[in-house]
Amino acid sequence: MRFRASDVFDYYYPSRCALRVALRYRGEPEEEAVGPFAELLRAMGKTHELAQLRALPEAVDLSGFSPEERERRTMLEIRAGAPALYQPRFHLGIELFGEDSDVVGEPDFLIRDGAGYRIRDSKIKRRFTADRPGSIPLQLQLYGFLYERATGRPPRALEVHAGGGEIVPIPYDGGDAALAFLGQLARMRRAPPDAWEPVGWSKCGGCGYNGRCWKRAVSASDVSILHEISQDRARDLRARGVSTVEELLRAFDDPARRGLFFEKNRTGEKLSGWAARARLDAEAHATGRPVVIEPPRLPAALDCVVFDLEGARAFPEVLEKVYLWGLQTCEPSPRHLSVVAGFGPEADRDAWREFLGVAAALLSERPGIAFVHWGTYERTKLTEYARIYGDADGTASRVLDSLLNLHDLVRRCFALPLPSSGLKVVGPYVGFQRRLPEGGGDWAIAKYIEATESESPAERDAILGEIRAYNEEDLDATAAVLDWIRQHPG
Repeated sequence: MRFRASDVFDYYYPSRCALRVALRYRGEPEEEAVGPFAELLRAMGKTHELAQLRALPEAVDLSGFSPEERERRTMLEIRAGAPALYQPRFHLGIELFGEDSDVVGEPDFLIRDGAGYRIRDSKIKRRFTADRPGSIPLQLQLYGFLYERATGRPPRALEVHAGGGEIVPIPYDGGDAALAFLGQLARMRRAPPDAWEPVGWSKCGGCGYNGRCWKRAVSASDVSILHEISQDRARDLRARGVSTVEELLRAFDDPARRGLFFEKNRTGEKLSGWAARARLDAEAHATGRPVVIEPPRLPAALDCVVFDLEGARAFPEVLEKVYLWGLQTCEPSPRHLSVVAGFGPEADRDAWREFLGVAAALLSERPGIAFVHWGTYERTKLTEYARIYGDADGTASRVLDSLLNLHDLVRRCFALPLPSSGLKVVGPYVGFQRRLPEGGGDWAIAKYIEATESESPAERDAILGEIRAYNEEDLDATAAVLDWIRQHPG
């Protein structure tokens, strides 16, 4: 077998999956869809790496040579004591797990430290745990092992040049963890074509085999398609002979399997929390209809404003802010309102103040309105912005007091025959059809960065118009779910 240090990502990215390792090793085709966000991350990663290269002006650049020449020159430069190397390469032929194997590693940098070298890789990820197994620590461990075999001495250090610019040390263990993981990869690669792996909406999103695996799981009515069944739970149920949604429903009435679902309390037995919800979820999937858990309680349509923010994860710095504050009034005259952050040093603060002005006007027009949103992001960001930039007239506090998390309400009141409770899944279920071919939070982030980097005012305005249109679709989708709930009072 041939192993590359980057093969650790076959298992870990976009989520842990042993089946993906086998499918990729056999060369089964993937759904290749490199969207703008993936391109953005790739470009940002390269920029981050080149910034580290500029900080090492004496580094010998091996990136332009063939793989074989890079291997040869890596060892020559190490023997010559080069101050640093960029894109070195190690290749080791070794017997692993009873068979001949090739192992290849291509770290970003070797940096001389006394009589040896530090191994450093640039990653745009800002936060990770250095001393726990994971794709990045394992990759560095494998680099360390290859370096030690090639030079006869362990590396002086393993380091990650993280997204925030800091250098994070990775304790070197002699390669033990990396070699053990290669053994796991070898076993995963040998899995038969019909090997089972539980699916999951979040787990499988972004994987090139998503369509293949979901189609098979739905066709088999696999128990893992249920939103309420975790990966570990699906494995446990399967080990106990419960593989399908139908088998799960029958198992609830099987005295021999009572211990799977019931827990003891002071008065006897009751369904455990996960089992009660999973049963409702299974009933919804089996019938194809929603199951009402409790009657939903909503304010009158006149008393609602739909609320949705466009922001991003906490990497890199430019993505930490909210770049669009979107609102939509409901009856009698629905209209979209939005505040888009500009690009100057005060743009974030100015957008916050403008949003507070719009919110204050709505609260004045409609005292007691509910700001209806989907998920926890809006509350989190409102609280954060009020802390950073202030809330002089109490508008943010009033909005926070009036928030209605529609996602939580749907989850509390309904079991839906869906694999996810995300708006992109629930919206189409209630009949909302999106019009825009592109879309998604990652797409919006990439477009905003594109606008940030553009020097053309006209191009910026056009891009921001696209983002505004995407946000309006999210607002419309939330409003559609709100209308659907009103039609299903229970």
